[in-house]
Amino acid sequence: MVKFTKQFEGQLVPEWKDAFVDYSQLKKDLKKIHMLNSRVEKKHTETSLIKTIKSSLGKLSLFGNKERERSSTIQVHKKLASSGSNNDVYETELLEKIADDTDAAKEFFACLDTQLNKVNQFYKTKEKEFLERGECLKKQMEILIELKEAFKQKHANGESTQESREDDSISCTISCEGDSVRNRTEQMQVEGSCLEELENNGAEALESPRSEEPIKINNEDSKLTTGSGRVFSCQGKNVKIKIPLTNPSRTFSAISYLINHSSSKKYSPDGGNKLQISKKKLSHAEKMIKGALTELFKGLNYLKTYRNLNMLAFMNILKKFDKVTGKQVLPIYLKVVESSYFNSSDKVINLSDEVEGWFIKHFAGENRRKAMKYLKPHHRKESHSVTFFIGLFTGCFVALLAGYIIVAHLTGMYRQHSENTFYMETAYPVLSMFGLLFLHLFLYGCNIFFWRKARINYSFIFELGSQNELKYRDVFLICTASMSAIAGVMFVHLSLLAKGYSFRQVQVIPGLLLLAFLLILICPLNIFYKSSRYRLISVIRNIVFSPLYKVVMLDFFMADQLCSQVPMLRNLEYFACYYITGSYATQDYGYCMRVKYYRDLAYAVSFLPYYWRAMQCARRWFDEGETSHLVNLGKYVSAMLAAGTKVAYEKERSIGWLCLVVAMSSVATVYQLYWDYVKDWGLLQHNSNNPWLRNQLMLRQKSIYYFSMVLNLVLRLAWLQTVLHSSFEHVDYRVTGLFLAALEVIRRGQWNFYRLENEHLNNAGKFRAVKTVPLPFREVDEED
Repeated sequence: MVKFTKQFEGQLVPEWKDAFVDYSQLKKDLKKIHMLNSRVEKKHTETSLIKTIKSSLGKLSLFGNKERERSSTIQVHKKLASSGSNNDVYETELLEKIADDTDAAKEFFACLDTQLNKVNQFYKTKEKEFLERGECLKKQMEILIELKEAFKQKHANGESTQESREDDSISCTISCEGDSVRNRTEQMQVEGSCLEELENNGAEALESPRSEEPIKINNEDSKLTTGSGRVFSCQGKNVKIKIPLTNPSRTFSAISYLINHSSSKKYSPDGGNKLQISKKKLSHAEKMIKGALTELFKGLNYLKTYRNLNMLAFMNILKKFDKVTGKQVLPIYLKVVESSYFNSSDKVINLSDEVEGWFIKHFAGENRRKAMKYLKPHHRKESHSVTFFIGLFTGCFVALLAGYIIVAHLTGMYRQHSENTFYMETAYPVLSMFGLLFLHLFLYGCNIFFWRKARINYSFIFELGSQNELKYRDVFLICTASMSAIAGVMFVHLSLLAKGYSFRQVQVIPGLLLLAFLLILICPLNIFYKSSRYRLISVIRNIVFSPLYKVVMLDFFMADQLCSQVPMLRNLEYFACYYITGSYATQDYGYCMRVKYYRDLAYAVSFLPYYWRAMQCARRWFDEGETSHLVNLGKYVSAMLAAGTKVAYEKERSIGWLCLVVAMSSVATVYQLYWDYVKDWGLLQHNSNNPWLRNQLMLRQKSIYYFSMVLNLVLRLAWLQTVLHSSFEHVDYRVTGLFLAALEVIRRGQWNFYRLENEHLNNAGKFRAVKTVPLPFREVDEED
């Protein structure tokens, strides 16, 4: 049976962890009472026997002595907070001696009262936030319904012409003027005024900024404006569409509008200007409202979970208290807890039912099952067939790899001065590239397994839904199946060469292997984990176009993975050059190394992942205004300089470049180590309860953290191989490079675990539990 403590910690919302009942502290206080009672019981066994007889006689009494004992044990006082707010504060008074140490009992109840007051305060705050958001969404729904009705009336009245059929729209009249784009830019809340931007407002609307002030419509004639400050009315209703800067098209559109219209205020006061709201654009606004309803429903469910878990925590700790002290405190205090605000308020339940009703009626066609697929997505059931195929493909991979190694040893392909250098120049980069990639994926599967064991909710932190989330068994299946295919193809390729086939006849095989994996990645059919593949493509798109997209945690987490895959990207660069330029047809494998543009491209590929990550830091600084992101940007700039000097040293091995490599790499290593330990892992806290670690640790063995810190230091110094040029007997230098690249991937796998652990415990990235999706229609005061 799972202990309640593990169950409680496993189900709580990570970002709200500090707001939950501190169950562990209450257990510590109760343990003190238990230890004191056990000492006294050993000295007074006879007295305890007499008390037991008296208590048993009291139970047989017909005058309700038991009830008087219950009611006279403690008394909980309810009063208003001294701050003048409407919050209730609970204080417990001991009416009789409960434990042998009265101070320990008072300390326990003081802590219990503090936890109850904290829970009530947090629940009331979150309830108010969600209610305001619900009221805002209700107004948004009313506007959306009215606009949709306007389209229906237009078709019913037969107003559509041939031109309007191509762009079905309704007219909106501008009723006042103004321009506030410049001010909104300074506030990092620039919004595009052109409604055409809604055409790009698809799934990206769900990746919108996390904060949005709730709107309050006080009267029916309240005015709504565009991002440029213009107010316009639509079918008797004033409407404005808000476009957040979450993708490149909106960013460029807002910048172009700022340049072209920042000084333009030539709006006619007679209301003659017209704007067109097409049905297609309105559907994008509908998607935004749909996403906001989904997030609100998720937040309301989190609040329900918060209430239920805290109620169970109070009940369990009071049961334990009664068991330790032998008193009947549970009925008295639990009655107070049940009547407290967080348990007695039903506003959240009512709003949750309303949101569900709205979604079913307006977005699911009265189909509740369809609506629940969006509001409450279910996780896929794990199949035993997945485990079976993991074992099958693992066995195939081991057998094929063993055969490949034997053939490679017999042919001498990996010897340093082998005559078959063409193989190491062309076919081996494919093996090393896929090996590094799937080693990284395998370590990610291991991390998922350990995150689950440590009760780290990685899918919640990454904002993964049930369709995008990969279980660790799914990751292992992908790895074993892919590596089996790669080992099989490379084994066949090498066997054909060993049998006497010319390299020209079989050199197309590695290219076909890479092409097959690319086709699987972009395959539009619903096979091979389509939702996860497309989520990966969207994340890569966000990374490549940094800083044009708003950065979420999954984006910068994946960008950090690419920083450890520079050798893989270098191999991919060479492989693309080899096949695109047609070098495979002429068997001129040295062509790409002689071409100048390839050498220049090698510099770009070496520091491109660091550039993407630096641009993400710049975007986060722009959105959030925290200087820590600029300091983090400096870390990736130092890594770019170190990578650039290494590539230059590889081309021209001189003393000057060697000294520059040592200097730049040393600075980058110290910078990265500090950020790893202090910022990403949250360690090296000198005032921590755990020496040089942090107060909260998910792993019980502290030695694992110290070992990981030392291992991270050693693996960060792998760049010394560039200086020392150490070789292993007659092994080709490319094999040594693959080994060092694999060590960097292993270091990144270790980094991933502690980075997510720190995020789970401390919310280091400051990502909220529930996103606040921006809404398309917004009110503006009369003064604006």
